[in-house]
Amino acid sequence: MRLSVVVPCYNEQDCVPRLRAALLHVLTPLTDEFEVILVDDGSVDGTLDQLRALARADSRFRYLSLSRNFGKEAAMLAGLAHAAGDMVALLDADLQHPPELLGDMVALLDKGYDQVVARRTRTGDSRTRSAASRLYYRMMNRLVDVELTDGVGDFRLLSRRAVDSLLSLRERNRFSKGLFSWIGFDTAVVDYENVARTDGTTKWSLRSLVNYGIDGIVAFNHQPLRLAVYLGALCTAAAFGYALWLVVSALVHGTTAPGYVTLMCGIIGFGGMQLLLVGILGEYLGRIYHETKRRPHFLLKESSHAPEAPCADD
Repeated sequence: MRLSVVVPCYNEQDCVPRLRAALLHVLTPLTDEFEVILVDDGSVDGTLDQLRALARADSRFRYLSLSRNFGKEAAMLAGLAHAAGDMVALLDADLQHPPELLGDMVALLDKGYDQVVARRTRTGDSRTRSAASRLYYRMMNRLVDVELTDGVGDFRLLSRRAVDSLLSLRERNRFSKGLFSWIGFDTAVVDYENVARTDGTTKWSLRSLVNYGIDGIVAFNHQPLRLAVYLGALCTAAAFGYALWLVVSALVHGTTAPGYVTLMCGIIGFGGMQLLLVGILGEYLGRIYHETKRRPHFLLKESSHAPEAPCADD
């Protein structure tokens, strides 16, 4: 198999027909040897029925149905684990990742690159969102050990060597943007303008975006723990400095009645700081807890070609 295309799907019944037409339009002239692996991530609409019908009509379209909604990271991993192609593409079902770029991406991979990354421009985004994104990536690149690029997501084409390297990483708390950068290899970038979704609704709420941002900070580095040490040392030094100032003031000016406002500010401030540090420790402890249980990343409920494969660890 020359090319595999992995597409995670969650409640995308309205997008599947257009997705099929767009992929056939691009892939048919590109190569005779391709497969499309559509991963149903526990959809509650008619997505799975659409995928079943598509697989029956065209054997080049395969589907995997997970036993529940495990999240996009698990769905991508399931598709990568079942992809047989010498090169594997990842893209979204809503066509906001334009399949028309696959031709240019395949040409670059044939030149010797192991990763070809599609980078979305910020055309059409509000100034607030663009500024927040730039700030987030600037902060992330100061914390993590690999470089993350603004506008770069999961839309990319990988060589078989890069796919096998990703599959060899067995951690449970996966942050794909970081893992794609961590494996390294020669990487090319293709820019594209933002494409608006025409069918269905976005699955990314403000809360999920914030949680994803926290995952990126915590899951891929230990710098918050180091910052907690620095913050604790700074607060301890400030407390000792304040105590010394009180002693000197009492010796010079005599003792006075303690201030209620100062006491309350100190209690609230240091109490809040301690809760923050405990929260950071709790995040890392929780991730260690999940890692030690060694549960599979996903479970398969149904598959068009490999119903016997229960999980990614087989």
